[in-house]
Amino acid sequence: MKNLLSYSLVAFLLFATNLIAQTTYTVADEQLSLKTEVEGTITLLWNTIDGEYRYFLKKGTAITELKNTRVEKKFKEEYKQVLEDNTNDVTISADKVKLTTASLKDFFISYNKLKDPNFTFEEKSIQLKLRLGAFAGVTNAVYTLNPTNQPLPTLGLDFEIVDHYKLKRHSILFQFEQTFESSEYKYSASEFSLNYRFKFIKKEKVDVFINTKFASYVHEVIPSLDDELELVQTSGDSFNALLNFGIGIDYALGNGYLSFLYGDVVSVTDDSNSEFPLDFTLGYKLNL
Repeated sequence: MKNLLSYSLVAFLLFATNLIAQTTYTVADEQLSLKTEVEGTITLLWNTIDGEYRYFLKKGTAITELKNTRVEKKFKEEYKQVLEDNTNDVTISADKVKLTTASLKDFFISYNKLKDPNFTFEEKSIQLKLRLGAFAGVTNAVYTLNPTNQPLPTLGLDFEIVDHYKLKRHSILFQFEQTFESSEYKYSASEFSLNYRFKFIKKEKVDVFINTKFASYVHEVIPSLDDELELVQTSGDSFNALLNFGIGIDYALGNGYLSFLYGDVVSVTDDSNSEFPLDFTLGYKLNL
């Protein structure tokens, strides 16, 4: 447990020293807190607002939003005209620019270099963000005895560290999960775990990921029979190196994500009780 707390503290300090500065701007009567991606003759501003990526071009004191409105299943690509209008003093085309951070960044850098020979751009190496969430679910505790395959309720907290710049498909997650006993199976557990997530599908609104549980510290209350064959409960603590795998989905909603996880589907190190694993949680993670 001390190791997990140490890892959490180190991760928090790393995050605190790598915060990206945000400035509040007034754009079309909206007060928006925006990040600066590229700063120059034209400056690229952006942020995720209500779960949606929004981009802005700043030239002088004027700020214009880069939009791509969808009408009758077709995108109007208004942002391309905004880019053309603000860069028509050099030879550069916005025809192949996509409304993504990477594509817009390349365009802004190219224009600024053409406009200003002294322009330089320092590539960011990391952009850490935190997400804090709560969840509830049900499990059949397939890696315990559970002789009648009873479902058990669970509650927990997630603390996720993500990098929006270099490692967009990867994240580290610290999790606390409490499993409660039922009337039929007197088993309960308090677990702290370290997890890694790989987002093999990453879209603007949806991430689909593989969850790998690497290590856990568990306090368990376990039912067993004594010498007189009466049911008793014993407790124990353990720190385990694991390779448990699950699959999940994050859906952008408001200032965070609705998160579903089918966890501990298969384990490399733990033996199951041969029942089909049922470990489902649903929760919400807030962008901090």
